[in-house]
Amino acid sequence: MAPLATPPPRTGPLVIQPLKRRHCAECQAGPLRMLVLEDGAPRCLDCADLGHLVFLPRGDTALTRRSREESALSAVVVRFNRRKSRYERQGVLVEEAGLARAEERCLADAEARRRRRVRDARRRAREDARFAEAFAVEIRRLFPACPADRARDIAAHASLRGSGRVGRSAAGRALTEGAVTSAVVASVRHMDTPYDQLLMSGVPRHEARRRIAAVVETTLRGWRAEVSEVG
Repeated sequence: MAPLATPPPRTGPLVIQPLKRRHCAECQAGPLRMLVLEDGAPRCLDCADLGHLVFLPRGDTALTRRSREESALSAVVVRFNRRKSRYERQGVLVEEAGLARAEERCLADAEARRRRRVRDARRRAREDARFAEAFAVEIRRLFPACPADRARDIAAHASLRGSGRVGRSAAGRALTEGAVTSAVVASVRHMDTPYDQLLMSGVPRHEARRRIAAVVETTLRGWRAEVSEVG
């Protein structure tokens, strides 16, 4: 029987997933899915007093770490990679009760993270609502005759989180006159002119803007007028 490759140094039990068919040198059980080398000879997990442990594949770092913390006895499982000429970790063997406790801890953490995400989402929603309201107020300050509902719609659209629109830019968050005016102009362009239809018919963007510029300016001039003047 060809000797097994020498496993890496260890500080605790080390279990090998063999590449070739191996049998236990003590009880002759096999072929073995996992084995322990003792004095250079393979032993099955039962003969190595590790048969009561359960295998936890690698992949979940937190669960692996906590499973080992919760287990009085654990072992690292490795397999030899011929291409890289080295042993690579495949997972761990841990006590079943320890794994159950570790899973409970991870579930508790997952629930805590879920609650935190809910809190963060609520906080962001409140912040977004306050910002959209401030944006709408600034629209009404610059364009007093703009209908209140329209100002709120423009503000909500321009300030949508993650949209990349002008309201989420640095200038928009600072409520600069230029950013607020740009949001109003964009709304008028799309809602009150045939701009979108021109684009859909193949008119170049700059030409489409030129054609509807007078309508946009007339609307803005009317919204800039004091409410008493409009009335």
